[in-house]
Amino acid sequence: MKQVTLEIQSNEQIAKNVYRMQLCGDTTGILPGQFVNIRVTGQFLRRPISVCDVRYPISDSSLCERPIPETSSLTIIYKVVGVGTEVMSHLPIGTQLDVLTVLGNGYDLSKAGDNPLLVGGGVGVPPMYMLARQLREMGKKVRVILGFNTKDEVFYEDEFRALGCDVTVTTVDGSHGVKGFVTNAIDGKQSYYYTCGPLPMIKALIQAAGTQGEVSMEERMGCGFGACMGCTIQTTQGPKRVCKEGPVFPAEELIF
Repeated sequence: MKQVTLEIQSNEQIAKNVYRMQLCGDTTGILPGQFVNIRVTGQFLRRPISVCDVRYPISDSSLCERPIPETSSLTIIYKVVGVGTEVMSHLPIGTQLDVLTVLGNGYDLSKAGDNPLLVGGGVGVPPMYMLARQLREMGKKVRVILGFNTKDEVFYEDEFRALGCDVTVTTVDGSHGVKGFVTNAIDGKQSYYYTCGPLPMIKALIQAAGTQGEVSMEERMGCGFGACMGCTIQTTQGPKRVCKEGPVFPAEELIF
């Protein structure tokens, strides 16, 4: 865990109630599947947000007005669901944020095989992007399934395609892509799978996938680094903290 000050480079809406924020500063050491915990003015608890991408270096370090210990940029994507994220959506460029980084355990890329499947549902889509990019850089043939409720919630379809991924989008109401759920698009030909999204989606995916995989779990967090025990879940290996031992777990460890 590192506590750093990151500066907002951009903060824009990209879908219904969904925003993308780019931050610059010291973001070294972050792996696909890890998260950051952001202090929001006026809120007691920090806001845990999954990491969408990290790039080294950013194209123009002059965008940051302060000295940067490591020139890099961090992208997060968040959905406005309460007071904290509503405040975040209005933060202007140049705002400096107190951020805890390199939190949790990420995905294990060594298990991917030749043709991994990545499945993201709603705000579970962002952590799939950095994972997909790194798997593509390793020469993997990556298939991505993105699940949403309706067309106006869809985001990052083009960004995944730009990486060279085979992308399928599903919407519950059929307004874009394949009608139905992510499981309607699974063909069972993947070597391994990685996923993040709502619990009903995860349960259905584990039953339908037919291969081993890794799951990023979502739980309410207090501290975000394992001290408060508030995000503990039961696994086949005993109680584990989502923020510390997770958020990524082997699918076979989970108990539903």
